[in-house]
Amino acid sequence: MRGGRPVFRDVNFRVGRGEALVVEGPNGSGKTSLLRLVAGLLAPAAGAISFSGIADREERGNSVGWLGHHDGAKPQLSPREMLLFFAQLCGGARESIPSLLQLVGLSRAADLPCQYLSAGQKRRLALARLKLCGRPLWLLDEPLAALDAQGKSLLLDLLREHLAAGSIALIATHELLGLQTQRLQLT
Repeated sequence: MRGGRPVFRDVNFRVGRGEALVVEGPNGSGKTSLLRLVAGLLAPAAGAISFSGIADREERGNSVGWLGHHDGAKPQLSPREMLLFFAQLCGGARESIPSLLQLVGLSRAADLPCQYLSAGQKRRLALARLKLCGRPLWLLDEPLAALDAQGKSLLLDLLREHLAAGSIALIATHELLGLQTQRLQLT
């Protein structure tokens, strides 16, 4: 329920290890709300959600890597500082931060306050955060937004690597990804 009205009904899906589900639908159909439900950020009005047998929202949230509309970059912190913060928060390997910054193309901007980064650079920083935290369930909301061609290729490479490792991705998007995925159409 959003604003006292049902957003969708009878939504049912199962995604296995190494698989991705693309959630499609027009604006306002509930794609972001569905991802927020799976992440544990919203409670379902009815039904159940579980990941690897975990139904508790907070516990399930510990398995989630989130890439949403908001980049989460603190304006006064640098990309390096942001990744150091997330390494401490999620138990990521601090020593991998220089190579992650290189991977996402932010080495030259590593110590620049995030307020000076472009939207695409902030999205790349969010990709580095996803990889750093190593969560088994990625929830990606319009992940290609603000990325140039090279950034889109990077995202798809990271996604393929994530899936090849036996992890899972749910992706709300209006764009074709060029990946073998399941599809869920919301109306």
